[in-house]
Amino acid sequence: MLIKDDKLYMRIRFFIVIVIPAFITCYNTIGLIWHIGYTKEITATLTAIQVFLGSCIEISNKNYRENKEKEDENN
Repeated sequence: MLIKDDKLYMRIRFFIVIVIPAFITCYNTIGLIWHIGYTKEITATLTAIQVFLGSCIEISNKNYRENKEKEDENN
């Protein structure tokens, strides 16, 4: 996966790094306070998804930087 648009990358990264963990924390806290069923299971699942997406976006960023460096060297 290679994201070439800087604005799109920053929006996706913000969502993955800031919004999703904040939502998971909020859901977990409210779920535990109000005894919502399966709170631990749901937050564990969401955290696993967030870690996966974070890894994908960082791999994309690494590939983008490496390709940009190669292009800069060739020019």
